Amino acid sequence: MPSVSERAPPAGPQRDRLIAGFAALAIAIHILEAALPSPLPGVKPGLANVITVVVLLRWGWGVAAWVAGLRVLAGSLLVGTFLSPTFILSASGAAAALVALWLAQRLGGRWLGAAGYSVCAALAHMGTQVLVAWQLFIPHPAILKLAPFLLTAALVFGIVSGVIAAVVVDKLEAGPEAARA
Repeated sequence: MPSVSERAPPAGPQRDRLIAGFAALAIAIHILEAALPSPLPGVKPGLANVITVVVLLRWGWGVAAWVAGLRVLAGSLLVGTFLSPTFILSASGAAAALVALWLAQRLGGRWLGAAGYSVCAALAHMGTQVLVAWQLFIPHPAILKLAPFLLTAALVFGIVSGVIAAVVVDKLEAGPEAARA
């Protein structure tokens, strides 16, 4: 079920330009976040996901999936983490977040706003990263003891990203005059 504000994406080259533009914005935010120091290993604000949620709410899951996938792939190439453990964690987290967004849109679309979608994606992303790290890179039970802290951080950052996405969507729906205000 589409969200209240979802519109059909343009077709053909216009759709490609829409995806490329939002992917470029998400990649720029991703690179900026990669340059910032992290208070805890594995904890980043995930502000590039604001773009994914905005695109999901405006143009649907298909366009959002393209934007998220391109962000992970191109961002890892530009940051220099392609095919590294960081890339594997990022890609698995993004895939889980996209699945969570798809499910959330199908099961609770009319009741979830930007914050709800953002929290679902953030928790799926972090939960999957913890499990993948445990299975592939650090097969020690101690990593699972970090899960509550990491999931709490994901919840907080998911709420923050969701609030930002809601403001952006409201500005986009209000039109160019409101965006300048």
